[in-house]
Amino acid sequence: MKLFDELTARGLIAQVTDEPEIRELIDNGKATFYIGFDPTADSLHVGHFMALCLMKRMQMAGNRPIALVGGGTGMVGDPSGRSDMRTMMTVETIDANCERFKEQMSRFIDFSEGKAIMANNADWLRDLNYIEFLREFGAHFSVNRMLAAECYKNRLEKGLSFLEFNYMIMQSYDAYELYNRYGCNIQFGGDDQWSNMLGGTELIRRKLGKDAYAMTITLLLNSEGQKMGKTGRGTVWLDPDKTSPFEFFQYWRNVGDADVIKCLKMLTFLPLEQIAEMERWQDNKINDAKEVLAFELTSLVHGSDEAEKARDTARALFSSGGAAEMPTVTLDDTDFTDGAIDILTILAKSGLVPSKSEARRAVEQGGVEVDGVKIPDIAQSFTRAQLTGDGLVVRRGKKSYKRVNVK
Repeated sequence: MKLFDELTARGLIAQVTDEPEIRELIDNGKATFYIGFDPTADSLHVGHFMALCLMKRMQMAGNRPIALVGGGTGMVGDPSGRSDMRTMMTVETIDANCERFKEQMSRFIDFSEGKAIMANNADWLRDLNYIEFLREFGAHFSVNRMLAAECYKNRLEKGLSFLEFNYMIMQSYDAYELYNRYGCNIQFGGDDQWSNMLGGTELIRRKLGKDAYAMTITLLLNSEGQKMGKTGRGTVWLDPDKTSPFEFFQYWRNVGDADVIKCLKMLTFLPLEQIAEMERWQDNKINDAKEVLAFELTSLVHGSDEAEKARDTARALFSSGGAAEMPTVTLDDTDFTDGAIDILTILAKSGLVPSKSEARRAVEQGGVEVDGVKIPDIAQSFTRAQLTGDGLVVRRGKKSYKRVNVK
């Protein structure tokens, strides 16, 4: 199967321009492509995972990735997918975050000579002369078309700052600079970036002529990737100091039954034929597929040794033998309100804490986990369905465990 067809089969491609040309470039290892990462934190999270896995997959086929960190655009903030303006960060914070991103990306991408490029748009955005920039590039952007873009329409009712309004032009200029500096001929991005990427393609063609070809292709990085990035249990980071390898493993081990095959296709490097066989698994075998997913992704981020440790720990803790030895607390319907129960009540009912005030303190201090995932929010709740059957393993501190289920 050709690479473009495989990306499609894995559910990665949402829409493209110039499909024949893109196919030819990607399938023959001739693409120099970029994906942008805004440094809004000091670690990447699983919402970036799809982009990183895609870059690795493309590089393995001979294509050259450009990882663009937004040291320049990060000073403005992208309005896409947001209902409010992002908090402004200092230059020092932005630069420090960019450096951390480089370290983490190196686990996925080979940045050795000629294999990939690490770029920072601070190199061409921070020192722009505003008047000269407007004079040379401003005439190529229609305000009417910009306002029609989804990323701006969604913000107009609540208020869109002029600062954020510049983002499309800045991102389009990124594409122009990357084309000129590195011969970047394809842009990749989430479905919320479509308008911004089209702006880049059109700018290149207008400035450099119709024969200058810069394509755009969008992936389901927003609707799927960002949904993966944050859960009710907090952000799942790639930094082991923020999310331990065991917590990372358990996050993927606990994905919904309906999502496990989709995640295997999009995020792992297992052959599609093997995943198709797993798609036929039923009942408890679905949990085996989840363990495969968790092991593969933990290996990618933290290495096979840490993945094996996490898997062995999870098996020991959550196996039937471990379950038999673990004290169990069974709730009944009177413990639920509208079909749910909050973590403070669970801790108190299980006897892991003497009172709800102690439960609150334990959560706020980061000492509570459910099925191996840290609970950061005292308002976190769980449904009756989540506690049915084997239930959930609730831990306070390092040694106090209880299995909590419902009749």
